[in-house]
Amino acid sequence: MDVRTALSQAAARFAFSPTARLDAELLLAHALGIERNALLLDLTRRTPDSFWPLVERRAAQEPVAYITGVRGFWTLDLMVGPGALVPRADSETLITAALAHFGDRPPATLLDLGTGPGTLLLALLDEWPGARGLGVDRSAEALGYAVANASACGMADRARFVRGDWASALSGPFDCIVTNPPYIGTAEPLSAEVRDYEPGAALFAGPDGLADYRRLAPELRRLLAPGGAAVVEIGHEQADAVTSLLEAQGFAVTLHRDLGGRPRALLAH
Repeated sequence: MDVRTALSQAAARFAFSPTARLDAELLLAHALGIERNALLLDLTRRTPDSFWPLVERRAAQEPVAYITGVRGFWTLDLMVGPGALVPRADSETLITAALAHFGDRPPATLLDLGTGPGTLLLALLDEWPGARGLGVDRSAEALGYAVANASACGMADRARFVRGDWASALSGPFDCIVTNPPYIGTAEPLSAEVRDYEPGAALFAGPDGLADYRRLAPELRRLLAPGGAAVVEIGHEQADAVTSLLEAQGFAVTLHRDLGGRPRALLAH
């Protein structure tokens, strides 16, 4: 079967996904061992048998990133898999907010709380080659990916990772702190590919989704260097509540929206 037909058949199996065709293209490129762009330049090649087991996994709503083992984020391709939160494009809002705030005076020290596979820390270290950073996560699985990603991206000498419970036992100060904490309420509905595959500890934060923000707000104040800034990801309905928590710690807070126009990040300084 040629790849044009195979892509159409696979995309039809992925009706649950808003990016069904893209999902099929990424899986087929992975099966062929080529980049997606190379696949799209030649749709007459033959489809390998190894593609169809990947289609079955995606049809069961397993995340594409877990199937291919990689997810693009900002300027990097990050290794990811079970036990690590899949990087989202919306989280790139934190990167643009941090870059805009610091401008031509990049920070020297970074802290990423809940680093997962190193997503935010490594993206910022790639932008600020003179900086060094620390990533903290409770998940040993996620930290395994973070260490591997730092090495693959040539940042093993500038990125350090430790297992910990948020900022417990950490001492600062840090010039820039970033965090994408769990912010989903325990009763909120989720798609099967998130609920059934991604780690619940990286998703859920009590009945109102604010439990971890309540812990983080005073820790951000304690760890942030004078003149520094913290950038916090939020759910799109949580801007007012999390702003109040940060303002109670004496922060001035600026809202940043994602590409869809939804509230996505708060910059506190």
